Amino acid sequence: MAPRLLLYTRTTAYRHASIPAAVAAVRTLGEFEADHTEDPAVLERPLDPYAAVVFLSTSGEVLTPAGRARLAAYVEGGGGFVGVHAAACTEDDWPYYGELLGARFDRHPAHQPGRAVVEDRDHPATRHLPPVWEFTDEWYDFRTNPRPAVRVLVRADESSYEGGGMGDDHPLAWCRGQGAGRVFYTALGHAAEAYDDPAFRAHLLGGITWAAAPRP
Repeated sequence: MAPRLLLYTRTTAYRHASIPAAVAAVRTLGEFEADHTEDPAVLERPLDPYAAVVFLSTSGEVLTPAGRARLAAYVEGGGGFVGVHAAACTEDDWPYYGELLGARFDRHPAHQPGRAVVEDRDHPATRHLPPVWEFTDEWYDFRTNPRPAVRVLVRADESSYEGGGMGDDHPLAWCRGQGAGRVFYTALGHAAEAYDDPAFRAHLLGGITWAAAPRP
């Protein structure tokens, strides 16, 4: 049977218009079966049937206390977690979530073209990318730099766009372990057009595939 993903898109703060495009894109990536929900009660149920839980531009407080406990136990026990774009604007009141993801959103400049530098091409999310990736997005700044607690895959070149606030070391996509589980996060994916872009689709597929891989 194909591995299953749980796609979660609940928002209680800013809602991205790209969410339907994001869900549609993930449904067509790879050989996954995907369940999509915005019902927090679904996260209170056993998550073991899923190879990974994907937060697609969630925002605000989106989990109940029982859902928080269930998600933490799932990842600690070996489940995969993927955060896309506004997933970094999620669950500010839950300290564990900030640790899980690796960093929290601070601010962003205008949506604009820029350059991403691929630091680590030895990963399914980046091995298809050129050393310098031209892309258009919001170029999220984070409250803290997640390095060295994460494996940075891609960083922003702030000289290529206006309004960056983190300087020369500005991680954009990374992965990390949490307990027995795997976590992948990409700050990219603001606009619906991103989900039609072949390079971004391959980036997303690679990250999900890595997080959802069976554990030894």
